[in-house]
Formats: sequence, structure tokens, C-alpha cells
Amino acid sequence: MLKSILVNSPETQKEFLEFPARLFRNEKNYIRPLDKDIEEIFNPNKNKFFRNGTCERFLFKNAENQTVGKVAVFVNPKYEQKLKTGGIGFFDCIDDQETANFIFDFCKNWLQERGMEAMDGPINFGERDKFWGLLIEGFHEPLYGMNFHAPYYQKLFENYGFQIYFNQLCYGRKVYDEVSQVFMNGHRMNAKNPNLKAVHWKKNQLEKFAHDFAEIYNKAWANHGEGKQIEAKKVLKMFQTMEPILDEHISWFIYENEKPIAMWINIPDLNQWFKYLNGKFGWIEKLKFLMAKFFIKNKKMVGLVFGIVPEWQRKGIDGFMIWEGTKHFRKTRNYTDYEMQWIGDFNPRMIKIAENLETKVTRKLATYRYIFDRNLPFERHKML
Repeated sequence: MLKSILVNSPETQKEFLEFPARLFRNEKNYIRPLDKDIEEIFNPNKNKFFRNGTCERFLFKNAENQTVGKVAVFVNPKYEQKLKTGGIGFFDCIDDQETANFIFDFCKNWLQERGMEAMDGPINFGERDKFWGLLIEGFHEPLYGMNFHAPYYQKLFENYGFQIYFNQLCYGRKVYDEVSQVFMNGHRMNAKNPNLKAVHWKKNQLEKFAHDFAEIYNKAWANHGEGKQIEAKKVLKMFQTMEPILDEHISWFIYENEKPIAMWINIPDLNQWFKYLNGKFGWIEKLKFLMAKFFIKNKKMVGLVFGIVPEWQRKGIDGFMIWEGTKHFRKTRNYTDYEMQWIGDFNPRMIKIAENLETKVTRKLATYRYIFDRNLPFERHKML
């Protein structure tokens, strides 16, 4: 018989972090996420979603007191859905369906007690930019902030009755591959406009770029719902945290008469350095990180955010931005590989941009949904 244990002590917090590292010790492509990145999600002083939501973590142990699974389960009122939908995330489990079913049943009961009608997972108690989705294809080294799962996780979810709410597609290409003619045509058309300019961000102007980022993001994503609005002060804090690893030459903004209208935000893939730290980031690991950053050339850049305000969409501004940026970082940087953070299959315009960039799908994740009333119809995420 399995028992659930609330994560509420230093010992249980440590086990929550250590269990997946043991589970995946023989997976050559597993990269342990930084402990601090996980713990900040569950710290009410760090995560704004605790202001209105609630979240708890649990370990699951067998009769021999061995950890066989873990999960976080939460209610986020800003996660707006047709049904009242809670979330589960940071799920890890041995390859055993009965164990997984016990965990899923536990989460279902926890959420029903709080008035929920469905659960999505594995998702994050926060924004979609980190630890969102179940890896189902492309079991390569995960990008920084991305989940890694064993292939058997998919059957654990689907055998229980979870259905794919939407797929999350990652696209990649070589930096020096030829840029699509579609983008080159867009660049040619917009390069004639004297009111447009392309600017790469600068560390000494983080506050300005944080406001520009928030303005573009909130306009471009306003129709998505599900907690998509973002505050400039939060962006600035994020930029300040990221400053040691920001590469000024690979993130770009487009302005029309000084007004921000588009952005293309990229960073080096931090996991190419963090994989040497075993999840820790104390002073010794920080020294290791600096040494790795100095001695190990990072050949991979990651696309985090691509946004265009509505009035400039479908006007070739994407091509203008991509070619201006590409010309620059080809001359100034040594990256050879580019991979985009996931795009939902409900977003055909972004998928079209990725395809026009002549990328290939590098990995697929899935956001699953389980409706508690099994007689209710299941609907996939609406198309944008």
C-alpha cells in the first residue's frame, strides 16, 4: 500500500529534488535542473501565483518506505478554462501503472475537494515558459527550463485516461542554413521603410527593454487568456536575474518611430553549462559555471519568445527582424544550432513562421487533460 507524504520539511524537500536524479541516473540525456529553480516555484515569497492560488507537493512511498513517485498539485484561479481546471506538475514515477494511478487518483481527489472539474498536466504552477508539458518525442538533452521524461511516462498518463489537450512543438535549424525566401521578401519590403529600425538589446538599458518587452508581449498575447498578461517590473527582475548569461547580440526588437512593435528573444542554452553542476548552484558551482562558460563554447542558442503586435502581423515584419538579427549574430557569434522553445499546435501562425524559417521538429511535448466527469465531452485547445 502506498502512502502520501506532504513536502513540508528540509528532508522531504531534498527527497523531492533527489528522486528524479536517482530515477534517471542511467539516462544519458537527462540534465538535472537547478534545485533553486524548482524551489523558487514553491516559495510563496518568490512565486506570485500563491497570492490567489494554492499548491502542495507530495512524495509517495511504498511499504518498504522507498520513494516511488512525486507530484505537485495546485489550483491557479488565473488559469482560465471552460471547466474549473487544476494542475499537476513535477510528476515523476517508477514504471508502474498502479503507482501512477494512485498518484493521479490522489491528485484528482485533492482537486475535487477544491471545486475543480478537470486537471491538466504536467504543467507548472506559474507561466508556461518553464517545466510545462510531457516529453513524448525527441528524448535529447532538455533545454534549460524544459521537462525531461522517460518514454514510459506517456503510457502512464494515457492509460489512466488523460487526453492530449494540445501538443507542444519545438523547432530547430542550423544557424548557417539558408534563410527562407519568404523571410527575405519580408525583409526586402520593410527595409524600405525609414520609420523602422532593428535594435539588439543592451545590458545597460534593461529597464527600457523590459518595458518594451511587456508592451509587445501583452498586445501580442492578449487574446490567449490563461494568465498571459505580464508586468514590466517582473520582466525587469527576470532580465536582471538573467544578466550574467544574456548575450546582447542575439535578442532583437523592432521599432516604428521608436514604438516597440516586435521582438525576438534568444539566449544561450544554459543547460550546456548547467549539466556539469548536478542541480546545485552554491559558490563552488558558481565557480564551476564561470569556468565552464569561459572554457566551453556554447554552440546552441534557444528562442524564448517571438512576438509581433497585432497591427504589424502578416506584414513581413518577422522576416525583417529575423534577417537583421541573423546577419548580425552570424558575424559576431559562434553559435551553430538554434532551437525554439515550444509552440502550441493551436497557434498556426507561429508554426508557419517556424516552418518558413525552414526548421524541423526537434521534440514534442504534450499538455494532457483529464475531465473528472467522464460523460462530459473532451475538447482540445481552441485554435488561435
